[in-house]
Amino acid sequence: MTTGRASVLLRRREQGRSAFLELFFDLVFVLMFFQLSRQLLEQLNWTGAFQTLVLLFAVLHLWGATTRLLDAFDPRHPLVQLLTMPIMFGTLVLAAAAPEAFGRRGLVFASAYLTIRLGGLAIAIFFLHGHEAQASAVRIFFWVGMSAPPWIAGAVLPDSVRAALWMTAAVVEFAALALGFPTPKLGRHGPRRLEVVVSEEHLAERYQQFFIIALGEPILVTGLTFANGEFGAARSTATLVAFATTALLWRIYIHRAGALLAGAITASRNPLRVAVSAFYAQVIMVAAIVAVAVGDELVITHPLGHPEPAWIAVILGGPTLFLTGRAIFEYAVFGRVSLVRVIGALALVALTPAMRPFPPLAVATVAALILAGVAVADEVRTRRFPFEPPSPSR
Repeated sequence: MTTGRASVLLRRREQGRSAFLELFFDLVFVLMFFQLSRQLLEQLNWTGAFQTLVLLFAVLHLWGATTRLLDAFDPRHPLVQLLTMPIMFGTLVLAAAAPEAFGRRGLVFASAYLTIRLGGLAIAIFFLHGHEAQASAVRIFFWVGMSAPPWIAGAVLPDSVRAALWMTAAVVEFAALALGFPTPKLGRHGPRRLEVVVSEEHLAERYQQFFIIALGEPILVTGLTFANGEFGAARSTATLVAFATTALLWRIYIHRAGALLAGAITASRNPLRVAVSAFYAQVIMVAAIVAVAVGDELVITHPLGHPEPAWIAVILGGPTLFLTGRAIFEYAVFGRVSLVRVIGALALVALTPAMRPFPPLAVATVAALILAGVAVADEVRTRRFPFEPPSPSR
């Protein structure tokens, strides 16, 4: 039942399409992804990769929380728009602090993150008074509060322990999501309910839009890197391979499962599990795109150079992560293992040691060819089974 403050502000089912406010909010993540790829490129080792992953987890928690907030409230209402602006500005501050998050701006990053998360949830709890979804906001607020001490402690302790504490905080939230945010006196989310106001189509559309925003990072990096040098044959070829890789990521993502997520959520006896699995898959695929962007810059800058092991790892690791995440996504929608994605990921892993003698351009070309093989296999399956309805695991 919708009563009190929520009655005017809540989003209704006929408003299932994404609004301009949501797309406007997503724009701040263009800067965020650029900052994360810079972070990884400047510290291309295991420590840098771990730190970038920690920051990425925080970013994705933030995007998911704000998306959920705008799922519940009408983004066309002036008050909702006004309340979203501080969240967006805080995300901008978070992006600006990210490069020094494991240095002098650790406290700024942690404080901005917790302020946005807890503040947004407090707003939701206040305006959802009298609505059944208020309990959902309270559950999430409880778990974000549980993760707050490691965020604050990590910010004030030495850098050597900061990443471990922040990763612990991020994992606590991921685990709570998987468990349905069990909370004293309130229990956990019901397995059959998403506890959002709008349709499953809106949730699926937001995933697609965020993935496209993430794909903007390798496009941006490819164009900027190519523009900052000679337009020679090697660099031009490397740019073409980088663009083709991004295009293949897009094509593989949208193939069937990417377009049928809404139907899978509707068809499942446990829609919450399907939605959560899809979110985890998004996390992996977005992490892959950040790695792909770093690999693109290395390939275009040093197309015929002698690659370092870390270069090969990021050039092949990005597509490997993407295929892994996309296989999880496929399972969430169709309830089956996508062998072609598993084979593609294993092939990339198996080829990694053999790529040491080859220049970055050759390594990137191999990765693009494997992705192309996956895309072709998808098309072959489409021709064999032109109508494949979603059938998530029960």
